[in-house]
Amino acid sequence: MTAATAPHFGPTPSTPAIRRPLAAAALLAALVGMVFGLLLGGAGPASAHAALTGSDPQDGAVVATAPKEVTLTFSEQVALGDDSIRILDPDGKRADTGAAPRDLQSGSTVKYGVSLHAGLPDGTYTVAWQAVSADSHPVSGAFTFSVGAPSKTTVALPTDQAGGGLVGALYGIARYAAYAGFILLAGGSAFVLACWQRGAGARPLQRLVVRGWMTLTVATLAMLLLRNPYTGSGKLADAFDLDGLKAVLDTKPGAALVSRLLLLGASALFIAVLFGAYAKREDEREKKDLTFGLAIGGTVIAAGIAGTWALAEHASTGIQPGIAMPVDVLHLLAVAAWLGGLTALLVALYRTPDIDATAVRRFSGIAFGSVIVLAATGIYQSWRQVGTWSALTGTGYGQLLLVKVGLVAVLIGFAWFSRRWTARLITGGGGTSAEVQDEETAAAETAAADASTTEVSGSAEVPDTPGATAEDPARAAQLARQQTAVATAEKKRIRDANPDRSGLRRSVLAEVGVAVALLAVTTVLTSTEPARTEEEAARASTAASAPATAGPVEMKLPFDTGGENGKGTVRMEITPARTGANELHLWVDGSDGKPMDVPEVKVAFTLESKDIGPLPVVPARLTEGHWTADGVQIPMAGNWKVAVTVRTSDIDQTTIDKNMKIG
Repeated sequence: MTAATAPHFGPTPSTPAIRRPLAAAALLAALVGMVFGLLLGGAGPASAHAALTGSDPQDGAVVATAPKEVTLTFSEQVALGDDSIRILDPDGKRADTGAAPRDLQSGSTVKYGVSLHAGLPDGTYTVAWQAVSADSHPVSGAFTFSVGAPSKTTVALPTDQAGGGLVGALYGIARYAAYAGFILLAGGSAFVLACWQRGAGARPLQRLVVRGWMTLTVATLAMLLLRNPYTGSGKLADAFDLDGLKAVLDTKPGAALVSRLLLLGASALFIAVLFGAYAKREDEREKKDLTFGLAIGGTVIAAGIAGTWALAEHASTGIQPGIAMPVDVLHLLAVAAWLGGLTALLVALYRTPDIDATAVRRFSGIAFGSVIVLAATGIYQSWRQVGTWSALTGTGYGQLLLVKVGLVAVLIGFAWFSRRWTARLITGGGGTSAEVQDEETAAAETAAADASTTEVSGSAEVPDTPGATAEDPARAAQLARQQTAVATAEKKRIRDANPDRSGLRRSVLAEVGVAVALLAVTTVLTSTEPARTEEEAARASTAASAPATAGPVEMKLPFDTGGENGKGTVRMEITPARTGANELHLWVDGSDGKPMDVPEVKVAFTLESKDIGPLPVVPARLTEGHWTADGVQIPMAGNWKVAVTVRTSDIDQTTIDKNMKIG
């Protein structure tokens, strides 16, 4: 029962009835067009899920001397613990001082630094980091840099992402259960109040809503306990660490989970009134007033519970959080009204044979409105989290979003069939739904009476007299149960004999099946790094590692050693003239421009602004006048002074230098 489910059904399947699904399809096409238009809009700042955008030293860099500290730059605000950034030497021992990361933020730049021990030896060092992004999700990573020259290391770069393992799986299950519980609680209650008020006295619907409340409560408690190991050690035993739990309560996600538990306490009172005093109220005026009060109170509680997600996850960070959070609340409420109401309708169709077509028609209108809200809020959320075509198709988040859109389209298709069965249910059967219900009740009562007469008259122990059962209370109770069972069975038989009702049940069952898959994809989507953030981080990383010059870089250095045939020119080429490994070529030409064979050539690189160098390079003679060196390591970008020493005899040599921009 979705966008294709119109809020009104005509008395017969006429031309207007055919036009309504076409209008809904046109509306859906327009909304899809708006989505594409917004997705093709310009990308703004990154939103949600922090990512590492830079470091000093950079990943894979080779520095001449050990730095005093290592700095990491993130795309957004992160929460770091005392041990969130660790630097390990080639033997796997701690190379940092163990102090808490220093906050080096300046303006919009989010940067943290960790001090290193003095006098670190040459070799390859590993930087491992883990943090909690502003949207409550843990992020982690690792990279290496080398001092002097790369070396072997016993440290293996971690491949597991933060929040993985058994704890991550349990936390993900709890997240799914929390969403499902909220949908059943809020959507089931809304279905009773807005669509079928007599359903407040139906035990199946009561159990559905109560189970939704219990599921959400247990899932919230589980998430609160698992929060510490989920964002930290990853060890399940730490779920019962009181110090860790106290630390969680001081965070934004912890406060949101506690607030949700308090709101669930208020919702327990709401459920008690809905299925207690409200279900028993018979005066129409009093019931109308109580309906209004429950609707207002229930909406406030549901919005508050939905707000606990919006205040602590994707909507609370990134661009336009002031707009994104209320939009996220509306999105969750619309999902609950649609999918929760759909589940309640399915339970009513299968477990309560007296539901009438009027209730189905009312839910049809609510479902249509919910899908309109979902489309509008989904467009905004898609633009905010995706932003570009490349992000939509080239990132995990964008691909999951496409799967979600596909499932919604399938759901709308099933809803169109549900609409057709609903229209036939209202207009078919040779009478109104009330008349059909009266026929069912009368038939069931007749069947029960027949069963009672048969049981009493056929008993060898109880005389066939009016007072026989009164003398045997146990026998009377047994007969009453049999009568009820026979009556229920007869009503079920009559209900199932209606092909329109059976068709509607099958169609709604298919909708619920797709909705379960849709909820699973949505849960994974909320814990996935948004596409916009992933692209921003990739661009920042590329910009940080890309060379400032296209390379190769060439220069000419005239020289004069002062001896015989001591004048000439050194032509030098370095490729690709960027940080990391480079290839160096030297050509020595005499004063006549022909290749000049000299005994020795040496090169040294110095970055005076960073007090790095000189870094010596001894090229090897390739042919007459041609010298080369592979794997020349340039640790960082800058304006390097290149000094070339040329020796033309045993005693005649000179050194000439020139600045070269590398990286």
